[in-house]
Amino acid sequence: MPREERSRTTGPPQRASALNRLRARYYGYPLRSRLVAGLAVVAALAVAALLLGVPVVATVGAAAAALLVFAALMRSSDAVATALISIAWVVLAYSLFLIPIRVADASVLLLLPLLPLLVSLAAARITAFPVWHTTLVALLVALILGLGTALAGMLAGSAPAALGVLCAYGGAGLALLWRVLAAYRLRRTMSDLGAPPPARGSTPRGAAPAPGAQARQRAAEGGRTRADQDGGEETAPVPVDEALAELENMIGLDPVKQQVRAIAASIEAARLRADAGYAVDRPLRHLVFSGPPGTGKTSVARTLATIFHSFGLLPTPRVVEAQRADLVGEYLGATAIKTNELVDRALGGVLFVDEAYALVNDGDGQPDRFGNEAVQTLLKRAEDDRDRVVIILAGYEAEMDRFLASNPGLASRFATRITFPSYTADELRRIAAFLFEQRGDLLDAEAEPALRRRFEQAVQRGAIDDLGNGRFVRSLVEKAAEARDVRVVTSGGQAHPPDPQELVTVRAPDIAAAFDDLTAHLPGFGEAPDIDEALAELDAMIGLDPVKRQVRSLVAQLQMAKLREEQGLRNHPPMRHFVFSGPPGTGKTSVARILGRVFAALGLLSRADVVEAQRSDLVGEHLGATAIKTGKLVDRALGGVLFVDEAYALHNPGYGGGDAFGSEAVQTLLKRAEDDRDRLVVVLAGYPAEMDRFLASNAGLASRFNIRIAFPSYTPEELTAIAETVAEGTGDAFDDSAREDLRRIFGYVCDSGWIDELGNGRFARSLFEKACSHRDVRVAEELGDSATAADLTLVTSADVRQAYEEVTQR
Repeated sequence: MPREERSRTTGPPQRASALNRLRARYYGYPLRSRLVAGLAVVAALAVAALLLGVPVVATVGAAAAALLVFAALMRSSDAVATALISIAWVVLAYSLFLIPIRVADASVLLLLPLLPLLVSLAAARITAFPVWHTTLVALLVALILGLGTALAGMLAGSAPAALGVLCAYGGAGLALLWRVLAAYRLRRTMSDLGAPPPARGSTPRGAAPAPGAQARQRAAEGGRTRADQDGGEETAPVPVDEALAELENMIGLDPVKQQVRAIAASIEAARLRADAGYAVDRPLRHLVFSGPPGTGKTSVARTLATIFHSFGLLPTPRVVEAQRADLVGEYLGATAIKTNELVDRALGGVLFVDEAYALVNDGDGQPDRFGNEAVQTLLKRAEDDRDRVVIILAGYEAEMDRFLASNPGLASRFATRITFPSYTADELRRIAAFLFEQRGDLLDAEAEPALRRRFEQAVQRGAIDDLGNGRFVRSLVEKAAEARDVRVVTSGGQAHPPDPQELVTVRAPDIAAAFDDLTAHLPGFGEAPDIDEALAELDAMIGLDPVKRQVRSLVAQLQMAKLREEQGLRNHPPMRHFVFSGPPGTGKTSVARILGRVFAALGLLSRADVVEAQRSDLVGEHLGATAIKTGKLVDRALGGVLFVDEAYALHNPGYGGGDAFGSEAVQTLLKRAEDDRDRLVVVLAGYPAEMDRFLASNAGLASRFNIRIAFPSYTPEELTAIAETVAEGTGDAFDDSAREDLRRIFGYVCDSGWIDELGNGRFARSLFEKACSHRDVRVAEELGDSATAADLTLVTSADVRQAYEEVTQR
């Protein structure tokens, strides 16, 4: 069974309520600003009360109470209940304590408002029960014990005035201690029953949970919440063996299967230790899935959810899928609310965040405040609800590395990583065969080899990740069936209905049409280069006979090495890195392109592209930046040829302290040339003497770049042929006197030793282009509109001589 990406279970994000938008705006202001605003409001009301003759103390107390309730409302309904209970208790306790305490001793009652604050802070730490419920119980005990003590002291007539208040504090402390013990017993009982431990949102018997807690509790129990429309009802657990068998039936995935089996084994071992009476932690863990798209990450997440459900670690096997848009809000503050709502939906199951690295997007140079808010909220919930939800972060391997490194909390909480490899050509073929069989289609004898060749081409060129791995196979199967239908319907007609067998048979042209359609958007993607065409292009180059002989010898060695490999014979790794030494303008870049086509045709490179570079493309502005810059350049060239012209410039002995930047570039290049030798051909080019000194400057250069191709300077006859070939390519021609001048000019510069300085073949091209410019000026001045085609295309001796004077400035 192939890995496939199924539809997302998350619905469209709902619009935040008015209260949530108000909360987001409230928390958008810093805490200091909110405190200053509150004090300003209280001060303004106090001044107004003083001017109006209203009791100032009562006004300030009422204002403070109103602000406290508002702040609680901005937090949660649980906080509102706690605030109202605290305010009501202070008013009631102050009124009742005035009965046994004399007015002269009433100052001790100023300690009463502090008690609800301390109690609520302590109640927030007891997560097994709602804060408001624990606060209510503790304050009632404090009121009863404190008031009773104060009344008894009043009757006795000798008790201190503060005794009742102190007993109230003691009663609250005893009530909180009893609550802590009750939470501990409840947690132990739930653990023995194998149920998740209670948390805020689970309520003790007889207590009514808050609306937000009800939603979270239903989600944790596998029930359906208003936002959860993906079938989250509790289901009977699937046997673990059956869940693992489903994983084993997937094509490929061998490293992934091994890691999932290890996770299942660790869970089973934890269960056995618990049965033996040993203390164990719940073996739930958050995971990172890294790998290219279409490699079955979502399917494996569903399998893991089933395994956790089968072991009783999660109430449901539900998987809630999400991306950045499902976590990030439209404004600061809304993101935390949106992320919390998403985690609430996933409680009791698995939350799968695809392309999680998109949560940290610093591409514009500014920190991603929205993404960081989502990450911080996700980290907090991952810790707070670690026994009730499994969070899986998925994405490309390199991007996930950077994402995990952006926040220390990510690496510590998501320590388990499963890496998904790309499909091999054989696995792609097996998936395609399964999908064709599932559709009821048949492949003819020529379609199967055509399918195998196409998959090998995609893998060889390193394009399978860009195409989508398993998704590409599914699209290819559907496109091939569509091409088959078009072919069958259009080939016959109403008079000749198609054969029933032909209606379900896919042929090689259908495979080719589907493959070409799906790969058309990839630059340079097509049939693999042909060696004969590449060598024919080499033979067509003028001169360079020693180079042609050496390249042909190299091609023969590569072909024999591939043949030995195909026949199972021992073989030496093919030579991949070269030194091209010779003067400029002698075709070094052109020969590098031909070598790239040869390597690609033999399957030694995935593409025939050549990336050209010089010292400035490798060296950075400061130490440390050079390695990064060189690494990025090599990454661009991977799969093809990296051509470094004037490579000797990387070693500049003229610097007093040594060329540290160039040395760093050379060391990085050497390491990458060795590490990526199966995916890269590096060509270092430059003048012969300078390249000798450059290779001698580092022992690693001489050992890794041990194939040297020497490019000779062109002869006068070859330069003349180059100029005539360039002219022929543009439809121009030299007259006899101009051709004779060309021979004399090229003979003179070669005999004088200037040809290398002038650029060899580039000099011949420049001379022709300048001659054409002078020809155009001459024709325009002498003939104008009456010029014939021969006048417009013929280069004369005068044109050549003027061009030579301009090019050489002699």
